[in-house]
Amino acid sequence: MTAPPKPLTFPQTHRLKTPAEFDRCYKRKRSASDDVLIVYACENALPHPRLGCSVSKKVGNAVVRGRYKRLFREAFRRSQHDLPPGTDFIMIPRPGPEPTQDAVTASLVKLAKQAARKLGPRPPEPRPEGAP
Repeated sequence: MTAPPKPLTFPQTHRLKTPAEFDRCYKRKRSASDDVLIVYACENALPHPRLGCSVSKKVGNAVVRGRYKRLFREAFRRSQHDLPPGTDFIMIPRPGPEPTQDAVTASLVKLAKQAARKLGPRPPEPRPEGAP
């Protein structure tokens, strides 16, 4: 008997929303890139990865930026179980022609693992005072 498939959803809990969350990830300065994407990574204390999208006006008008964000969210949704857990990711598009969905998904998985490796080993959880 096989295990039930993991859900491929993208709930609010899997999103970076506040400027402080984005700043924390940028300040960690751990990234990986290829000809499709730049992916920034930083730790979070959650059992799942989270995604933030950053698409500047240099990429195009609002319609084009929205299309990129939809591509990024779908790539994350499809590959979230292949990404390192407990990590926040910010995806930024590279200049050039708009990539395909499969190219974005493959690039995300590869770059997320590279960027997460640069974070190093997980620090131990802080123990409460007086704990043995």
